[in-house]
Amino acid sequence: YEGWYCTAEECFVPESQVAERRDAEGRLRAVCAESGHQVHWTKEENYMFRLSAFQEPLQKWLRDNPRAVSPDPFYQRVLRWLEEDLPDLSVSRERSRLQWGIPVPSDSTQTIYVWVDALVNYLSVVGYPETHDEWWPAVHHVVGKDILKFHAVYWPALLMAAGLAPPERILVHSHWTVRGQKMSKSLGNVVDPFACVGQFTADGFRINPSNTYPRFSESCFPKVLDYREGKGTGRASAEDYEFVASVASLPLQVAGYFEDFQIYKALECIALCVRQTNGFFQRHRPWKLDRKDPAEQLWLDTIIHVTLECLRVYGTLLQPVIPHTAEKLLARLAVEPEERGLSSLTFLPRYDGKPCPFEGRQLGPDTGVLFHRLEKPVQHQTETKKL
Repeated sequence: YEGWYCTAEECFVPESQVAERRDAEGRLRAVCAESGHQVHWTKEENYMFRLSAFQEPLQKWLRDNPRAVSPDPFYQRVLRWLEEDLPDLSVSRERSRLQWGIPVPSDSTQTIYVWVDALVNYLSVVGYPETHDEWWPAVHHVVGKDILKFHAVYWPALLMAAGLAPPERILVHSHWTVRGQKMSKSLGNVVDPFACVGQFTADGFRINPSNTYPRFSESCFPKVLDYREGKGTGRASAEDYEFVASVASLPLQVAGYFEDFQIYKALECIALCVRQTNGFFQRHRPWKLDRKDPAEQLWLDTIIHVTLECLRVYGTLLQPVIPHTAEKLLARLAVEPEERGLSSLTFLPRYDGKPCPFEGRQLGPDTGVLFHRLEKPVQHQTETKKL
């Protein structure tokens, strides 16, 4: 076997991903185009897996399962790979070059190629060969685009050779980049998560001195049959009805995106509703209302009730994404653990004339600010003098 090998990444790099770049001394070096790591031309005598024999089975598997690799551009990329010649795959390295891996059975001069070893962990972690049937093949791999070929070509072929089905889905993502290069621990161009943890925590409740989930008033926010025709009745505006309709449809929309592993789309539609909620709160300025006026108090309570209902929905939907912050928010809203499921999530039941289990409930203990204000970095000015 011969090809470009990247020691830093412990893998052979295809010719198409090799580029020439100058090092610190100005010398041209062959590197992996994506990571910048140096590669070396390597020639070895290794054990090979007859990957070429699985070209047609792999093509049939993908064509029969168009959702097996997603998003679609990566699915199409794998299909194009399978239209080309599939070279047989090296599954071992010379022991003298790779001493810390698993030895090849019956041949101590060879070590199992680390990628084969790593891929097999997907099976061993679910109990292969005794109990893996409880999980396999209903598994979903989430992988970076740079290791797509390993997961969508090599791995399914190895499974087929062992008489096992390929994974149900392979979900592929691209990379965060810094100055055009993939963010990488080995390059050091990463964001330190521990340095960021202390910066992010949601504002406390400032206009609800009773510290309760206030009542909703149907007279202030009466139900309309079609929000698109509503011109605003009671104290609510047409924009308010559109906003409430958006939040009401959000749980089903987010559940669909989560089911399809389109997490970013789920977050985008939640963020849109959060902005609408903020607009609703700012538009009606409850801090300007007079609590001594019974009519004003009804509207004040309704504004806060609708806002807390929105926060309850967002906290519930965001539990898989920001579990710690969602827990703090739901605890502050006095939402019990058994009330935090998606299947039973109903927004603003009082708008539909149904009882709200949270109305009048004492709010939970203060959990602190969820996201504190981020200060702008101090700009250091230098004084220049004329000579």
